Order: sequence, then C-alpha cells, then structure tokens
Amino acid sequence: MKQRILGAIAACAIAGSALAEDKVVEMTFSHDLPTQHPLHAEGFQVWADSIAEASGGTLKIGFFPAGQLGKAEDEYDIAKFGIADFVWANPGHTPGRFPIMSLGELPFFIKSGLGGTVAMNEWYADYMDQEMGDVKFCVVHLHDPGTLHSREEIRTPAQIKGTTIRPANGTIGRLMQSLGGSSVQVGPSEAREVLERGAADGITFPWRSISIFGMDDVVHYHLDMPLYVTNFIIVMNKDRYQALSETQQAVIDDHCTPGWGEKIAAGWVGFDNEGKRLFEESPDHHVIAPTGDELAQWKDASAFLLDDWKQRVNAAGLDAEAIYQGFVERLEAHDAKF
Repeated sequence: MKQRILGAIAACAIAGSALAEDKVVEMTFSHDLPTQHPLHAEGFQVWADSIAEASGGTLKIGFFPAGQLGKAEDEYDIAKFGIADFVWANPGHTPGRFPIMSLGELPFFIKSGLGGTVAMNEWYADYMDQEMGDVKFCVVHLHDPGTLHSREEIRTPAQIKGTTIRPANGTIGRLMQSLGGSSVQVGPSEAREVLERGAADGITFPWRSISIFGMDDVVHYHLDMPLYVTNFIIVMNKDRYQALSETQQAVIDDHCTPGWGEKIAAGWVGFDNEGKRLFEESPDHHVIAPTGDELAQWKDASAFLLDDWKQRVNAAGLDAEAIYQGFVERLEAHDAKF
C-alpha cells in the first residue's frame, strides 16, 4: 500500500513538473453567439476555465463572440485555416459537407438534448477522423428539440408553400423546399433582421433562443412539437494542437469527451426549457399544439429525409444502414430516441 501511495505521489510530481515546464499558450475561440447566451458563460467559459486550471495556467483561451472573425457558415474553416484556434460551429450551415453527422438533423428523431449529446459523441467517435480529419475534433452537442416559429399562424406542412423559412440546418432546409417553401440560410445573429424586414416568414429555432436574439417581437406563433435538433461542434486547428506539449495535449483530450459535451450543453438546455412556458404566459404569443392528425402530417412529410440521407451516404461508399443503426443503438441506450 505504501509503495502504491509513493508511486502515485511521484506520478503527480512528474506531471506537475511537466506542466511547470510548459510554455504559456494563449489561444482564441470564435463563435457567433452573443455573450448573454447561456452557452457562452455556462458552457464555453466553464470549459475554458477548466482547461486553464488543468494545465496549470499554461493554456489560456480568449473569446471572439458574435461572429467577430467571420460568419456562422465560415466557423469550421476559421479553425481549419488557423484564423482562430477553437471554434463553435453548426455543420448544418454547409449542407452536404458532413453527410454522416447530418443524420442527427432528421426531424422527429432525437427527443433529448443531453442524452442525444452523449449518444452522438459516442457514435461519432468512429467517424470524426474520416469526416473532420482536417481539424482536431473535440465535442459535438445538441439542444433540446426546437420548432417552427412564424410571423403568421402555420399549423400544417401544406401552409409552408409560398413561404420563406430560415432553417436550422440543411436537412430542415430540404424539408421546407420539399413543401414548396424557400430557404434563407443566415446565422442566428442575422436572422432577426431577415425576419423583421419580411425576407423570411418564419424560423426553426430552439424555444428561448428566440428571445436571446430579439426575435420575440417579430415571430408570435410557435408550433408545440419536437421538430428537430441541431448538431453543434467544437473543433480545434490541427497544427495548433500538434504544437502543444504532450501534457497540454492530454489536457485538451480530457476536455474533448462525451461528458464535457453534456456539461457544455446543460446550461443551454435548462435555460431553453423555460422558453415555451414564457410564450404560453405572454398575451402577445400563441403556442399552437397540433392535433394528432396535424402532427402525423408533419411526420409523413419529413419521412423521406431518412431515405435521402441513406442515399447520400451510400453514394459516398459507406454503409448507411449500419451507420444509422449504430446511432439508433446509442440513442436508445441514453433514452434519447424520439
């Protein structure tokens, strides 16, 4: 027992010495959210502070929020080309680029942001190097299901015809186009302006995030159904990661886990769950509960998207059915399958 204790003390001393010898590295993190968003303070900042502490203060991360370094659809490349060291990005802003991960965008598929986050990290570990090998992949996280918010009442898929919707991702964009609508793809910080000037009739978005971005005075109708979730990723410039010491790389690796994905998402999920209640209590907003028949219409209208996803993945030379069943297995293991 004494030898084991002495061995553990010695190991800690060696690790501490290695950290002490590491040079201080100041890194940048780009995202397009306002700093008042719970993901910034309760997710990204907590994560960065933990990295700083675990590295003995040698890894310091500074933030460039609100799209200061580029548009939402450019975030992945901002990391890839080293404009920033870390980014938070929505892969769905570049439809077709990451076909495997886009499975998580299917409507009426995932019911839990937290369980879905853990499941997706576990499942995507087998594919991240194949699909995102030009960056250091860290984590993916989800939000609880979002829905359609509109300027005028929309209850059924048929009412999408002739409208313009800002979709959350490429998959939802294809759904809207299949229903006779148009899509306008802009980042969340730009979406309010698009809605306010009438260039869009609605937006698919998480519940309370509508208020964070100031859209609650533009869209007043909200469909109470779990339409979709979006995959969000934190990735790092690969050269920057490889330039770190082994002990610093180990610190980053320890913060790129399913558990950290869940921690990063937790504050947003808790915050966002209040959104529907606040709209229900507001005289200026209308939360619309679709009938069983109306909900069935939405499910039927979106059912083609799974076959569409399988065709695209098979065309890339992959076994779409095996990939799909693997994700379903992880979702069911975490009670996150809709």
